[in-house]
Amino acid sequence: MIYMDNAATTRPDPDALRRAEIYLTEKYFNPSGLYREGFELNKELDSARKNILSCIADEEIFDLIFTSCGTESDNTAVFNFGRRGNIVTTAGEHSAIISTVNEQKNRGVEVRIAPLNGDSTVNIEALLDLIDEKTSLVSVIHVNNETGAINDVNEIARLAKERNPRIIFHTDGVQSFGKIPFRMQKHIDLYSLSAHKIGGLKGIGALIFKKKLLLRPFIFGGGQEKGRRSGTENVFGIKTLEYACEKKFKNLKADGERLVGYKDLMERELNPSIFRVISPKNSSPYILCLSASKCRGEILLHMADDEGLVIGTGSACSSNSKTRYSRVILASGYDEATADTVIRISFSPETTREEVEEAVKILNRSAKKLADKMV
Repeated sequence: MIYMDNAATTRPDPDALRRAEIYLTEKYFNPSGLYREGFELNKELDSARKNILSCIADEEIFDLIFTSCGTESDNTAVFNFGRRGNIVTTAGEHSAIISTVNEQKNRGVEVRIAPLNGDSTVNIEALLDLIDEKTSLVSVIHVNNETGAINDVNEIARLAKERNPRIIFHTDGVQSFGKIPFRMQKHIDLYSLSAHKIGGLKGIGALIFKKKLLLRPFIFGGGQEKGRRSGTENVFGIKTLEYACEKKFKNLKADGERLVGYKDLMERELNPSIFRVISPKNSSPYILCLSASKCRGEILLHMADDEGLVIGTGSACSSNSKTRYSRVILASGYDEATADTVIRISFSPETTREEVEEAVKILNRSAKKLADKMV
């Protein structure tokens, strides 16, 4: 099998699993325990928190809580800081943001959606025009999970706070953390990340936030995470995230350069009479979004799967949606006919050149067979 749906989830990193195994077999204690072993484990959690945070943020300014996933992190940000006035976000957000701000709309908070440019980045001027004195929260995705388009969130946050210095600025960094060079600057207040996108385990995420913020919990119980998120911490999962981070950030530049080469190779070798590149030129090295003329994306996905190639058609989190077409692709100016033909290739550092070459052959062969049937 050739696996190229890494934007949906990645294979857990074997080295991270091996190193963290001790937290299943020997150090299995409850980190809230008052006995020595629990206390020592709690210190190891704080060390993991510090190491993960240091990858992209200043530990003097920011803190981090562990959550169950990127979706919970996004929900925590919105429900904490989008409770009054209006929320400004973009048409390119993950469903974890769109669904949550819509819930706030049901509760009486005004929601304002900024449009996208043709390359699926946010239209910055339009977004800034939506901000006023009543705006409480602005949320802008860092890397679009369908097209790989990159928003300059540090600069957007700076400009947004020129319009209203009191706003809280959040970014969903699930597809950027550990994949593109980035450090949080002072204008960003909150940043969501997810472990299973970078070789960690499903069921672990984190929310980075400025220490000065009052972060209220919406999961109550034992008061873990300094009262900000109750529930016994998954130490094994947290340690796999820590170890996966260590590896990802150590090889960040080299991995990115190699994957850019794979993307270029795929773009060159795919049949130009069938395939059209949707991802912008300066998109994430990890995501290549394509339109396959005359081929329904979902059908092409299943044909490729039959030949041993696993790809996606967009966000895996939207697979249960009743809407047939990607709202991100439509918001980028494409029509429904094009949106119906979209597929997403997403790489990982484990992807090899040989796999890319074989994937091109499978896609060209499957798409031609499907296109010929449509004539």
